[in-house]
Amino acid sequence: MTESYVKKLAAILLDAITDKDPLVQEQVCGALCALGEAAPEEALGACEEYLRQHEKLAHPYRTMILRAVEVLVSSHIGELDKAEARAVTLLASSEMTRAKELVCDWQRAASDVLVAVGKRFVSTVMEELLSKFQPGALPHCSVVQTLANLAASNVFGMVPFLTSILSTMLPMLGMAKHDAMRVAFCCALQHFSESILEYLADLDQAPDPTVRKDTFAADMLSAYDILFNHWLQSREAKLRLAVVEALGPMSHLLPGEKLEEQLPKLLPGVLALYKKHAETFHVSKSLGQILEAAVSVGSRTLEPQLDSLLAALHAQICVPVESSSPLVVSNQKEVLRCFTVLARCAPDRLLAFLLPKLDTSGERTRLGTLQVVRHVINSAASQMEVKKPFILSSMRLPLLDTNPKVKRAVVQVISAMAHHGYLEQPGGEAMVEYIVQQCALPPETEKLGPDSEDLTADSVRAISISTLYLVSTTVDRMSDVLWPYLLAFLTPVRFTGALTPLCRSLVHLAQKRQEWPSPHRTPSPRGC
Repeated sequence: MTESYVKKLAAILLDAITDKDPLVQEQVCGALCALGEAAPEEALGACEEYLRQHEKLAHPYRTMILRAVEVLVSSHIGELDKAEARAVTLLASSEMTRAKELVCDWQRAASDVLVAVGKRFVSTVMEELLSKFQPGALPHCSVVQTLANLAASNVFGMVPFLTSILSTMLPMLGMAKHDAMRVAFCCALQHFSESILEYLADLDQAPDPTVRKDTFAADMLSAYDILFNHWLQSREAKLRLAVVEALGPMSHLLPGEKLEEQLPKLLPGVLALYKKHAETFHVSKSLGQILEAAVSVGSRTLEPQLDSLLAALHAQICVPVESSSPLVVSNQKEVLRCFTVLARCAPDRLLAFLLPKLDTSGERTRLGTLQVVRHVINSAASQMEVKKPFILSSMRLPLLDTNPKVKRAVVQVISAMAHHGYLEQPGGEAMVEYIVQQCALPPETEKLGPDSEDLTADSVRAISISTLYLVSTTVDRMSDVLWPYLLAFLTPVRFTGALTPLCRSLVHLAQKRQEWPSPHRTPSPRGC
């Protein structure tokens, strides 16, 4: 395919991008990308030339062309030379900052081109961006956003620039009066902090292994003061969430003594956002990061705040998870991460708060509590080791609950217990019996109510059967617990419904015992 032919074909396609049908626009964009597969430099050159020659082309069409350019650059970054990278950088920078007001799609498309180029030619892109990021004047909002996205996409390339970027940025924070610019600065500080932490975590692979956390401490402390003491008080919800998202990773870069000094104000300030926002994922994520930072510096001011922390986190975990809301599911994961941090640093306080709530009859409270118990059994196993008898005894009332949702949660807790050696303890037999009882439930499906998504008795039975077999076949330590204990369930009439899963598990256990004889095993009953 000759160069002149590529240019002619590209020109025809580019002229068609102004078609009023959005489907045609998408097809043209796809065709440009396909053309670029055969001749990327010629296709890129045609796009650049077209944008420069059509200054009055409306921004929706410019956006489509820039999207094609970003795809071409991303797909062929290894084939671009420095001159072509610079030409694309200058074009995208000009497109991104042409309009002073926010034109999100257009500016985002241009920014994406710069980020794509910056994955290989970060110095070229930074030279252009820093020319528009000068001390004493607020930059274009998209310049700040692009710096943030570059830091996220090219950690090793960007961290060496961050010391000078932060020193230039800090005076700008006080100059920013509009929420959009403040949000952009928060996003930048979040991504800068995350990039620094990632760089430090992989220091053995980093281009400059002399980079230290304390290099950034003073700048982060100055930024923290503005974000927490001023911007977090904003009435604008989007800005508050941007602030709290930044504070999480920033907390890891604050000087230890300053973080300790700020925690009595910082933690209540973050917890207060639970009452102000319906979507709380970002609050929980930031809270988890702050708690991890506090524990890493051996905080002593964390202890007096444990009651309020535990109460707020427990309220979050008891919120019903709607399958249609992925942020609610993500929020619960972050809340459980917070519980893990607290379980590792204050296991006694956590269990003293948590386990009495298993005695309450409310479905949501009991379900949420069981979810946390299961999680900390798995994620804080060493801290829970000496608490096993206490945790086992607290399951007395949940074992009596007839609610199928609670039953399912109890089975999941017992499964976690089996993997971590709880069932060998006194009281473990009651857990095994509970699983067998659920295996013996009648298989017919019964709805709990008009809601078609309600859990059924059959689902409890199904999870119990799979749990019994899973524990029998994969947890070696359970062999001496289950054999010959499961044999005792073969004769009582009330366990008739569980005969199939019981025999299935027993066959496996018997084979295992024949293959790996144990000097301490219990002799099998006669006839078995």
